[in-house]
Amino acid sequence: MKRLLVIAMVAFGLTASAQERESGDIELIPYVGYSTSTFNGDQVQGLDAKNSVRFGVNADYFFNDRWSLRSGLNYDKMGTEFGSQEANLDYLNIPLNANWHFGSTRKWNLNFGVTPGFLLTAENENGISFKNEVKGFQLGISYGIGYKLEVSDNFSLMFDAQGLVGITNIVKSSLFDRMNVGSSFNIGGVFKL
Repeated sequence: MKRLLVIAMVAFGLTASAQERESGDIELIPYVGYSTSTFNGDQVQGLDAKNSVRFGVNADYFFNDRWSLRSGLNYDKMGTEFGSQEANLDYLNIPLNANWHFGSTRKWNLNFGVTPGFLLTAENENGISFKNEVKGFQLGISYGIGYKLEVSDNFSLMFDAQGLVGITNIVKSSLFDRMNVGSSFNIGGVFKL
């Protein structure tokens, strides 16, 4: 029994130290997720959340074993539903987040920052474009929490929840303000380069 306990402690110790990163390390994180979004601002009563798939690739550049800069390219389907009608807004979002890695083995992370977004398409439920009514740029506050499940020294599975709250009006008209707001649950692979 003692021998088994010693082996388990040694194995845990090796696994615990394998996940820590050093200054200059880079992790590449392709992912796919389930997202929900709607609008915040003026005249948003009665709007329902829109559910969709999101995907992209992020990267973490480590400054030390606790802090990294996370950025990437994220394809986000945002918008809202109201009755049988939809507002479908597709964005290319580029998060610029500080990422704090915590816990004894640094498997948890908490990230926060800003996310500029660039409008790709804006269509209703029939595929009719209303892109000329929507601004081509949005800025949002982004935040999230995640966990890495180590598979090997150079590969982990990532599970995280992310949120985005728009802080710029997306409507070209000056009659009212609308901002995107959304959240997602994602799974991805973490590759140490």
